[in-house]
Amino acid sequence: MLLSQVFHDIEKKIIRSLKDNSKQTPESLEKSTKLSPDQVRRGIEWLKLKNLVRVYEEKSSTFSLGKNGIESEHKGLPERRLLDLLKKGPRKISDLQQELGSVFGPAMGLSKKNNWIETTSDQISLKTYPHKFSGEKTLRLLRLYKKVPKKNVDEIEILELLKRPDFIIEEIVKTKEVYLTDSAKSIELSESYGAIDVESKVPEVFVARTHPLKDTIDEIREIFVTLGFSEILGNMTQSSFWNFDALFTPQDHPARELQDTFYLDRISAKKIGTHEQIRNVSASHKKNWRYQWDINEARKMVLRTHTTCVTIKHLAENKPDEARIFSLGRVFRNEKVSYKHLVEFNQIEGIVVGKDANLRNLMGIQREFYKRIGITKIKFWPTFFPYTEPSLQTMVFNERLGKWIELFGMGIFRPEVTKPLGITKPVLAWGGGIERIAMLKYGLDDVREFYNNNLGWLRSATKCQ
Repeated sequence: MLLSQVFHDIEKKIIRSLKDNSKQTPESLEKSTKLSPDQVRRGIEWLKLKNLVRVYEEKSSTFSLGKNGIESEHKGLPERRLLDLLKKGPRKISDLQQELGSVFGPAMGLSKKNNWIETTSDQISLKTYPHKFSGEKTLRLLRLYKKVPKKNVDEIEILELLKRPDFIIEEIVKTKEVYLTDSAKSIELSESYGAIDVESKVPEVFVARTHPLKDTIDEIREIFVTLGFSEILGNMTQSSFWNFDALFTPQDHPARELQDTFYLDRISAKKIGTHEQIRNVSASHKKNWRYQWDINEARKMVLRTHTTCVTIKHLAENKPDEARIFSLGRVFRNEKVSYKHLVEFNQIEGIVVGKDANLRNLMGIQREFYKRIGITKIKFWPTFFPYTEPSLQTMVFNERLGKWIELFGMGIFRPEVTKPLGITKPVLAWGGGIERIAMLKYGLDDVREFYNNNLGWLRSATKCQ
């Protein structure tokens, strides 16, 4: 026997009512229990979860005449009206069209399909007259009784009439019937109510949410979009040509060695660029780095080490006079995993193209981005990158650690990068790891915290604002 204390007053009222009347609809329960529709709905769901009630749902259809159905019941089906006119002899098509109006087309289609008529180039004659027309019986029935349940109509005629626009209207009614289970029938309910302990613990419910790192990625994406930038996408696997050579990184550079980059084993790109792009990039390397450039090295496929390969390829293919674009995604470095390094992480990278673009513009864009993401103390230090000149490193102040830390790299693409690819306007570029920004926002000292599935931290982390 179940104790009455485990039941809510709403549940008790529903159980008592169903004991008196074993099967009821939610509407009848509203009347018998004096509960509101919402209370009845909630009470039924609670009792279903306790396996004390069952709900039987049924759909039923009723049919009534539509606009064209009313007209056809009064004047006759379009095909009957056509054949009645042809009883007196062949008629010109133009005369029949004028006399029948909009129903001429449907009448002709059905009459031809059933082989009731013969046609020539300009007239129609009667071939055979059927002894009955399918659908008329149902139309008469609907006229007499207005609304007729599905079980009382001819199923074949209904299916045919439903194919005709506005002939009949189908109304689907859903009904529910609620009844007690066998276990519920033995319940004895008392009129007294059990005491409620308002301080008792309730089950903890952890609502689903997006990962804090995903929140940061979405926030960064939204900031650049609101600043007028457009996002471009690219493959995570790239040829060395676009990942290194097009960015003026010499083929003997340490970054291109196995200990720094993941290469795809025994896979080479068949097409790495146009003949002109390959020729110009090769010539730039030979002239400026003074070595023999090897196309086979450029064909080697890698897991991209940055997203700049996506933007430089976009510029080479489109050659815009003005542009604001960014790319955001996973990049890969063959590094030893530590509190600040991962072999796979997320990077944001953007560029601005314009004839008057300069370093002051680039610093202004960076300041605005950091301001919107909540970082106010920043400064720029000169540095070196292989494919930008001048180059700067963004430093931001970490209040918790009390020191300046590196964040984004930025600069203006060198002529050795842009000219071989036919890019004539200055290109401002910047990029950096998203995990580093997320570490600042969430006060973390170890980047691995984002990936170690610590549910306690994931549930307690406040949503990125």
